[in-house]
Amino acid sequence: MSPAPSRARIRPWLVAGDLAMAAAWVCAGALVKLLVYGPLGFGGRPEAEAVKVSLSIVYMFIFAWLETATGGASYNPLTVLAAAVASHGGPAVYVFTAFLRIPAQVMGAVLGVKLIQFTFPNVGKGARLSVGAHHGALAEGLATFMVVMVSATLKKKEMKSFFMKTWITSIWKNTIHILSSDITGGIMNPASAFAWAYARGDHTTFDHLLVYWLAPLQATLLGVWVVTFLTKPKIKEQEEDENKTKKE
Repeated sequence: MSPAPSRARIRPWLVAGDLAMAAAWVCAGALVKLLVYGPLGFGGRPEAEAVKVSLSIVYMFIFAWLETATGGASYNPLTVLAAAVASHGGPAVYVFTAFLRIPAQVMGAVLGVKLIQFTFPNVGKGARLSVGAHHGALAEGLATFMVVMVSATLKKKEMKSFFMKTWITSIWKNTIHILSSDITGGIMNPASAFAWAYARGDHTTFDHLLVYWLAPLQATLLGVWVVTFLTKPKIKEQEEDENKTKKE
């Protein structure tokens, strides 16, 4: 999840961009696994995880660049939700995000899964919940919260280096993914989770809705609120200093 833009605006073309990005993201993740366990022949060797992380960082840089190049198109509903909340853009931005952008991302992810399964029938069926629903919701929510906190903090600091910003978020997200992968898959992306669940036919179950939708969405809102609350005094002090300077 890349740092959300500071100001969310209604850009209609982002809907098409979200759909394409979500489809490409799902395919990229599946292709990395196929490459590691197929042609590269790592199988169950310890090096497999390191290679997967390395390749994941590479395509995370590519997607981060695409987000910048398209003006904010994204593959993750949590990213656009965080942007809408942080921007204080009003009801119009929230409606645009909830009823156009997020459904487009879900549709794109489903198309991506269908495409990758048609092209590579042995691709698998995605991550599955290996614990109880409430335990899984706690794990996925905590993982999402930690990623959102780092992403939102980097944005608040207005880090200008694209490389450093993307490097930090990529390493952090991969770390959290590894830690939670045995519990929920460490997806932290409701669109991708829905797409694989849809392909399996369990996308409407209580466990899926609680773990992969409700928990990460709540964690995203909480993460943005916490970062905003913690950085608010600094912003006020800066504004007071600027007003004082103007008066002088």
